[in-house]
Amino acid sequence: MTTGSGRVTCDASITADGYSAGPGQTEERPFGADGGDGWGSRLHAWMFDDPEESRAEIDQINAAQAFIMGRNMFGPVRGEWDREWNGWWGDNPPFHAPVFVLTHHPRDPQPMDGGTTYHFATDGIDRALEQARDAAGDGDVSIIGGAATINQYLTAGLIDELRLHVVPLTLGAGTRLFDGVPSLRLEQVGSRAAAGVTHLTYRVLH
Repeated sequence: MTTGSGRVTCDASITADGYSAGPGQTEERPFGADGGDGWGSRLHAWMFDDPEESRAEIDQINAAQAFIMGRNMFGPVRGEWDREWNGWWGDNPPFHAPVFVLTHHPRDPQPMDGGTTYHFATDGIDRALEQARDAAGDGDVSIIGGAATINQYLTAGLIDELRLHVVPLTLGAGTRLFDGVPSLRLEQVGSRAAAGVTHLTYRVLH
C-alpha cells in the first residue's frame, strides 16, 4: 500500500466490455477505431459534449497535484527521442501540474504553458510514483493511462482509488483495462449516471 498523505487515484474511460481504446491506433486516431472520428473519441465524448453534466468528475480528475502516464499516451514516437514531440495536448496541456511519462529513453524535462512540465521517468513504475508523490506533496497522484500503465499499477497494488467512466458501447477488441491483472478486492464508494456515461468509484482494498 502506498504511504504519505495523498492518495494514488486512477481515472479511466472504458467501454461496457472494458476497452480504453479501440484497435488500430494511429497518430491521426489516437484512440483507435472506437466509433469516433479522429479526436472525436466516443470514449471521451462525455468530457466535451456536455462537460457541465460531469463537472464534478472532471474537477476531481484535475484536482491531482501530479500525474503519471505511459509513453503511448504521451504520443506516437517510439524508441529514441529523434522527433520533436510534446504530447497530444498542444502548448497548454490540461494538467497544470508535473506529469511523469514512463519511458526507457532519457529526455530532459519539458516545461509547457499553464504549469505543466513533462518529466521522463526511466527507472520503472515504483520510482516514477516516488517522484510523482514528491512533486504532489500532500496532494493526490493520478495514474491516467493508458490501460497498460494502469494495469501495471493495479498489479503492483499501488492504486488506492479507481474511478471508471463507463460509456455505453462495446468494441470487442483493442486495449483492455484489467488484462493480466490478478484478482482485486474493490469497495464501491460512488456511482452516478450522467449523459452518455456512468461514473463508478471504487476503493481498492489492499
